Amino acid sequence: MTHAILFDLDGTLSDPKVGITGSIQSALSALDYPVPEQDDLLWCIGPPLHHSFAQLLQTTDSALVDRAIGLYRDRFSTVGLFENTLYPEIPRVLQALRGLGYCCFVATSKPQVFARRIIEHFELAPLLEGIYGSELNGTRSDKGELIQYVLEREKLASQACVMVGDRSHDMIGAKRHGLKTIGVTYGYGTIPELMAHGADYLAHKPEEIIPMVEAIAL
Repeated sequence: MTHAILFDLDGTLSDPKVGITGSIQSALSALDYPVPEQDDLLWCIGPPLHHSFAQLLQTTDSALVDRAIGLYRDRFSTVGLFENTLYPEIPRVLQALRGLGYCCFVATSKPQVFARRIIEHFELAPLLEGIYGSELNGTRSDKGELIQYVLEREKLASQACVMVGDRSHDMIGAKRHGLKTIGVTYGYGTIPELMAHGADYLAHKPEEIIPMVEAIAL
């Protein structure tokens, strides 16, 4: 049986604050909507983008939300993608987990085309067995649907997998399929958020993920 660790990307492997918030600000400005400060947009890091823009624009108009996402991607795909910082300990964590016999995957609500470019930019691809994300049309942006897709594609048993992420969506999606969960507090979720949605363990820094995975004893 393959033992696997599924990692969220934003707020778990890397800090995307500047690129994501800057691209949201750019989209809102282009639509002549009020533009919050970057620190007031941190809640947008992690959840599916269409949910965030629906709240920011205070609308149920899917055409308007789609237009905002298009404007966001105009900037993100060329500039914001690389306004991103890898958490320094992450390469060592991935190497250590692989050395212990675990297969590591990325499972992010971010479009796969962007996730792959970010992983390649940080030269993490050799440490991962696969990179999974949503489609540009929103397919698999729900974390539960994405995790199901990864399990099916990789023929993984849920009891042999751990989900590592920083937001409630990661915990909810994992628990829907019976995965153990590690919530990371160095990202953009809070301890109450993670605990309320089923985190089995809390890692306050990346290197704490390793002994927690070992403690789960898949």
